[in-house]
Amino acid sequence: MTRIIIEGGKKLSGTVRVGGAKNAALPIMAGSILSHGKVVLSNIPNLNDVETMEKVLSALGVKCRQISDGTIELAADGNLSEEAPYELVKTMRASFFVMGPLLARLKRAKIPLPGGCAIGVRPVDIHLKGFEMLGARVSLEAGCAVATADRLIGAPIMLDFPSVGATENLMMAAVYAEGTTTINNAAREPEIVDLANFLRSMGASITGAGTASITINGVKALGGTNYSIISDRIEAGTFLVLASLFQDSILIDNCSTDSLHAVIAKLQEMGAEIKPEGNGIRVKGPDRLKSAEIKTLPFPGFPTDLQAQFMAAMCLSEGTSLVTETVFENRFMHVSELIRMGAKLNIRDRTVVINGVDKLIGAPVMATDLRAGAAMVIAGLVAEGTTEVGNVHHIDRGYEKLVDRLRGLGAVIHRLEPDSNE
Repeated sequence: MTRIIIEGGKKLSGTVRVGGAKNAALPIMAGSILSHGKVVLSNIPNLNDVETMEKVLSALGVKCRQISDGTIELAADGNLSEEAPYELVKTMRASFFVMGPLLARLKRAKIPLPGGCAIGVRPVDIHLKGFEMLGARVSLEAGCAVATADRLIGAPIMLDFPSVGATENLMMAAVYAEGTTTINNAAREPEIVDLANFLRSMGASITGAGTASITINGVKALGGTNYSIISDRIEAGTFLVLASLFQDSILIDNCSTDSLHAVIAKLQEMGAEIKPEGNGIRVKGPDRLKSAEIKTLPFPGFPTDLQAQFMAAMCLSEGTSLVTETVFENRFMHVSELIRMGAKLNIRDRTVVINGVDKLIGAPVMATDLRAGAAMVIAGLVAEGTTEVGNVHHIDRGYEKLVDRLRGLGAVIHRLEPDSNE
């Protein structure tokens, strides 16, 4: 099993660059199914999930070609299959994003129920109800969601919850629906706006992305486009949290404050100095962070994808902090791993009480999911002694060349592969 080995307690400083947003890239890649021309996407992160999506698209008949590092060409101009392979979809929840585009393009889709990080149920029923509102016939057959339609008709859709995935899937399905579709209680995340901008660049008619009501006027066909993915706000937030734990300033490059207001406000409340600089954000931590309370909420609230990283920092903060998780019901698996490093944490229903300690001690720990893995790396970098992080494949799903970039800040860190003699 691949592990990340960290010698903690080293000073970090310098500049780290944020890559393209995985959570924007995956639905946009799926959206290429809608195009009758060539789609060239740049600022694509080199991640396992992106590779999985390429394999899913290839299996569906989309031609995928890497033009250069971070740039790919996608062409859905041949015969497309309506059925995604189970062996790929089971490994990554975002594979389900192909259902909306397939339904729009082919009027039929058969997608296995998805997998991914084990952080909660995350049902797809919101997606399926939306497809039904557009006129599709939906059923569950042998572990697959099946949707067919003679034609899709625009309709008002009210989401039970502002689900990011459902909003994106329904936006793509509605692009070819006859008439007007309005998605109410829509998710407002920046990745929604990026998908809408991408679809508009191909000729879609979409307004309201980034608000709670998105309107899509159906069109006959979409053409090709050249499009650059936004930077990854969750990766940027992860580096912001890390930088707040060090007194020498760190510049987080290729990101802006626009999508990070809740995160930055909380770190400033905890004592970090944060200011925009050029195309990035400069961070300088205090001698010791103050305690705080966070509650995860849909955007523009505090992001659930940064809850674990904040918890790692709060373990060393002064006083008692509280973290309440409202988005996913099973996103505290990193608590037991932090306790192994000397943290004082108690779970009370959907809230974790964190009593700050003077130091963490390096230990063997596991990345229980993608963002928990990032939290364990952060904890290892500030702990005394050696930390070994297992289940690195989770981290690889969302952070490109993380070890190399942290080493560039002065971290003593390396990957230990299974066949290594180190």
